[in-house]
Amino acid sequence: MQTRAVTPDDLARSVIAVPPMARDENLVFQAEENKKIISHIEAGNVSTLLYGGNANFYHIALSEYESILGQLAELAGEDTLVIPAAGPSYGTMMDQADILKETEYPTVMVLPQQGLTTSEGVVTGLRKFAEKVGKPIVLYIKYGDFITVEGAKQLVDDGIVSWIKYAIVRDNPSDDPYLAELVKKVDSSIIVSGIGEQPVIDHLVGFGVNGFTAGCVCIRPELSDELLKTVQAGNIDRAREIQAIFSPLEDLRNGINPVRVLHEAVKLAGIADTGPALPLLSGISDAETELVKQAAMDLLNT
Repeated sequence: MQTRAVTPDDLARSVIAVPPMARDENLVFQAEENKKIISHIEAGNVSTLLYGGNANFYHIALSEYESILGQLAELAGEDTLVIPAAGPSYGTMMDQADILKETEYPTVMVLPQQGLTTSEGVVTGLRKFAEKVGKPIVLYIKYGDFITVEGAKQLVDDGIVSWIKYAIVRDNPSDDPYLAELVKKVDSSIIVSGIGEQPVIDHLVGFGVNGFTAGCVCIRPELSDELLKTVQAGNIDRAREIQAIFSPLEDLRNGINPVRVLHEAVKLAGIADTGPALPLLSGISDAETELVKQAAMDLLNT
């Protein structure tokens, strides 16, 4: 596992895969199945793994946190960058900080809490967390009322932000006043598009952000890697062709639930047995399963 500090070059070099987490019927972390997911992603020239929402770190038990962090570090390749998540509640992240500060992970993403927050309170809380964990953090902006652009700038100026995952969903990703203001106030080389393959052209070309995170990359990592490279090279026609290949599964994720669909898609595509969803989430219906299986297999084989 890569342990040096994350740089803008790292963000631009690889798609940032956000994989699900495989568990057994008793909801215990399954090293062998998670290794299959990691190896599949690494074989597609993707060398950054972000364990956040798709891995359901929102509901991870503190009692298993240290063990899972240790196993993920061992399962990844020597040159693979692995980034775990903490939070989303303040008390949880501060307890997790005691564990994280003893690890070699170069950064950690803080999951965004919706509700019972203010931007000022988020700035204070993330600053205290970063100070306690002793390493720069990934700021995850998913909700417009989570943190203001000025609040994000304060954290960056304080030197406690490794990079920013920007993931506020817009009907038209090219029309995004928040992101437009963010790239004016914060160096765009540390901002990453955080909503999968679909808004990549708008975000990387239109706003100048530096890379993207994705879930469907876990099915076709080499194709997602090609998308990143074609956009960087300015080959937008080919990039749109690749986006169209990802669209059927992405549309199902948007229509049903991004986390639940990806969890099942990885299993249905035969990549690894991801097991049951960790509560407070659940699986998908039989009818949805048929649709997801077809889309996942089509993506894998197209």
